[in-house]
Amino acid sequence: MRKSFLWLFIGLLLILGACSSESAAKKSEGDTKKEKIVLGYFPNLNHAPALVAREKALYEKQLGDDVEIEYMTFSGGSDFMTALAAGEIQGGLVGPGPAMNSYISGVDVQLIAGSSTGGTVIVSRKDSGIEKPEDITDATFISPHVGCTHDVQFETYMKEKYGKTSNRTGGTMKHVTGKPAQYTTMFENGDVDVATAPEPWASVLEAEQDANVVIDTPDIAFGETLPAAIFVTSSEFIKENPEKVQSLIDAHKEAIDFINQNADEAIDITIQAIDDITGQKLEKSILENAWKRTFFAADYEADVIQAFGDASYDLQFLKEQPDFSGFINKKFLD
Repeated sequence: MRKSFLWLFIGLLLILGACSSESAAKKSEGDTKKEKIVLGYFPNLNHAPALVAREKALYEKQLGDDVEIEYMTFSGGSDFMTALAAGEIQGGLVGPGPAMNSYISGVDVQLIAGSSTGGTVIVSRKDSGIEKPEDITDATFISPHVGCTHDVQFETYMKEKYGKTSNRTGGTMKHVTGKPAQYTTMFENGDVDVATAPEPWASVLEAEQDANVVIDTPDIAFGETLPAAIFVTSSEFIKENPEKVQSLIDAHKEAIDFINQNADEAIDITIQAIDDITGQKLEKSILENAWKRTFFAADYEADVIQAFGDASYDLQFLKEQPDFSGFINKKFLD
């Protein structure tokens, strides 16, 4: 009788132990479930802070083990902004032009940090006959997207200096769009005469196509003051996750500090990241040349953002005069 009771007692303990282990396992599994944040960026030199932050796992370090970071890459700002509006990404780096256009159109987006300035260069095909801006009359020019940052910079310059506009607004300059990584092929085929090229693609065209620099970075409209890439997110994400947004910007600033203090290693990281995304391995000398035209900083001038928006409106990329008071948010830079 005692033996039967003893075995019954042992069996009960084993059952309770198994249930307890199963419950603990389920709890452990639930505790380790991570929140996912998806960040977007482009394979451009202006987006080097994102390339460095990813390589150095800076976002992950700032946000801790409870957050999983995923990445999406884009070739143009309109695709990035569509992804942000759809909730496919929570933020990342994009050109100011597409972000402004989307904000004016009602998309929930806020500018919370700069990334870089400079890096836009206007180059011409070597046999195009175009060596200076006034040679651009009925030429075909290419930009990544209609109304993108580089497009606005170029068209603003040409309108203010020479009164020349694109065929989109009744002018004689023909406008086409395409990925910067494909500019080389389009120059080779004679498909375009002029390229509004974000670095490092301007330096690629100089080195591989003997392209002429028609308008250099310091001379193009907003050339050294406008953030060529900005960090954006939505006001909804800010409201729900202010501490996480601060951590993202802290990591972003850390990446910029690293770039400014370790240019040589940052160039190597950028070369490898661009190769991974585009399949195009750039020579280090090309990146070193491009680096001279690009400056990295998290802070930005709000009045420059407004002036750029006004220029976009003047070129009819925006349907109404913009007011960016609800777009600009600098509280995470303090």
